[in-house]
Amino acid sequence: MNQTNPTLPSADAAAAMLSAAIGQIRFARDYTLQLLDATPTEHWYTIPAGLPSNLAWQVGHLTVSQYGLLMFRLRGRQPEDLELIPGKFRKAYGRSSIPNADPAGQPTPEALKERLNRVFESSLEELDRVSIETLFEAVDMPYAVYPIKLGAVLFCPLHEHIHAGQIGLLRRALGLDPVR
Repeated sequence: MNQTNPTLPSADAAAAMLSAAIGQIRFARDYTLQLLDATPTEHWYTIPAGLPSNLAWQVGHLTVSQYGLLMFRLRGRQPEDLELIPGKFRKAYGRSSIPNADPAGQPTPEALKERLNRVFESSLEELDRVSIETLFEAVDMPYAVYPIKLGAVLFCPLHEHIHAGQIGLLRRALGLDPVR
């Protein structure tokens, strides 16, 4: 397969890939939540020495990214999205944003997890409704392998696992034991 111009899957293969991706999205989130649940909230805003991030930013970033990959890219921005992912939230946790060690003015860990969960549930609802035809529509980066909406869906669990690894590293730098 040529990575610059990959052969697109058949509709049946895309349906199977979507089903597998949904399972991977659920698995990645379960692992992320295990890491977060095992981390005291007083550590969420700490940026350990030598590292560029904290748990609060990781959670906010996963929220914004999952919205972007599984909601915005699949069906465009909807009016109710402004409450789900306000512009200020997107700017604080989107790509190229800078983690902030000061909890003042930031959502609490509980509020961050609640928004993370709302986006997750809404994203799964979108995936349940998406048509196979929609999955073949073109999309800009980021995506995995295919430059279509299916590629964005496939990238979502990979992206979450990258950040779960970063959360695990942050936990270790905070002196916490590994979860697995």
